[in-house]
Parts: sequence; C-alpha cells; structure tokens
Amino acid sequence: MSLFSLSGKTALITGGTRGIGQAIALGLAEHGADLILVQRSTNVSDTQPAVERLGRRCEVVQCDLADRKQVEGLISRVVATHSIDILVNCAAIQHRSPAEDYATHHYEAIMQTNLTAPFILCRDIARHWISQGQRGKIINVASVASFQGGINVSGYVGSKGGLLQLTRAFSNEWAGRGINVNAIAPGYIETDMTADTLTEPRYAAYRDSIIPRIPVGRWGKPEDMKGVAVFLASQASNYVSGEAIVVDGGWLAR
Repeated sequence: MSLFSLSGKTALITGGTRGIGQAIALGLAEHGADLILVQRSTNVSDTQPAVERLGRRCEVVQCDLADRKQVEGLISRVVATHSIDILVNCAAIQHRSPAEDYATHHYEAIMQTNLTAPFILCRDIARHWISQGQRGKIINVASVASFQGGINVSGYVGSKGGLLQLTRAFSNEWAGRGINVNAIAPGYIETDMTADTLTEPRYAAYRDSIIPRIPVGRWGKPEDMKGVAVFLASQASNYVSGEAIVVDGGWLAR
C-alpha cells in the first residue's frame, strides 16, 4: 500500500462544501478516502458529485455548527452507522470590525463555530476511538492568524489562536493512544472569506501590500492545501503530532 493511500478510510469533514474545505475533501477522495460532509442543510453541494465522480462514497450529515446542542450530538449519531478514521475541522466564519467596536454577539458566534465546535468534535471522536482501541487522525484548519494578531479581526484571530493551542493540548493527551492531532495553517488564500479583501476598493492599499511580502509571489489557492492534508491524514504522518504546518507561500518567514 502507498504511504499516502487512504483506501478503506472514511473522513468526517466540516466546511467541506467550498473553498479550502472542499479542496481538502477532494484531495482525500483522490487518495482513496470516502467522505461524510457536515452541512447546515442537506442540499447537494458541488463537493458531493465531484467526490462521487472520483469513485468514492460521499454522504451528507446535517448539523448547524452554530448550535451547540446539534454539535454535541453529531459524533454519536455518525459513529452509530459509520466507522470514522479521519476528522477534519475546517468550517469557520469571520467578522471584520475595529476591536473597540467589536460586538459581543459576533465574537460569540465566531467562537462557537471556529473553536467550540471543533473542541466538541475532537473530544467526542477521540473518546469514541479510545473506547474502541482505534487509531485516528484529526486535522484542524487553523491559520497564520493563529500566530499573528491581525487588524479588525480580533474574534477570528482569537478563535484560530485557540484552535492551535487545542491542537497541541489534545496531542499531548492522545498521541500516546494512537490519535494524531495536527493543524494546517493557511496564509492568504483566494476563498469566499477573502473575497472582499481581493475585490473591494476600500481594501486596495492593504491588498497591494500583501503580495510583495509573499515570497512565492501570489495568493494561495484552496488546492494548495491538498498535499499537506493528505500527508496528515495518511500513515506517512504517524510520527507527527501537535504540529501546525503552515502553508502560506513563505509569508511568516518574512
């Protein structure tokens, strides 16, 4: 079997209907994994037929990550009928506002989706794996904002900094039980979340300042996350845990 083969594995993915999450989903499917996509609705997204065209199974499970009660029941509902080998926490939301004007409800909504939901899902899948004596892989999608303070995104950077620390804390407790917990930290990536930065005139000066600082010379694309996700989901990363692999074109090195 190839070191990077995911044949016979099933991945549970949040945020897999677009952007980075969709690219990760397709990357895992291309290497043999079957997928279960966590969506707020049961509407068919572009991801599901794309995965099925690769010859892999793809199911949708409904869960609103903004609703803590729904999140708390998700893992038990899924493992009752499926064997999960890989968990990918990619769903995230953002709100831009000066810190002194940042509304509490925006902050709380971001924390629920970006930090509390991954905490619950990691905890519950690990508890299941431990009870079954099963190995597992957890991939949390953090951000370069896990390392930098940012401007006008205090809720987002707080959530992503917390997700990185959760990744490390969970690894400390579970790596010895066969559960690898790692993070991917994307840099500036062309997604729906960054569309305003890429297009709106009010962000022109900020936008123009970004590319000169990226040694690769361009914004990243969601597809740039595929390789590292496959690595972290596969047996190639069995001795890697508690790490955040930065995929930013060299941004943090400057």
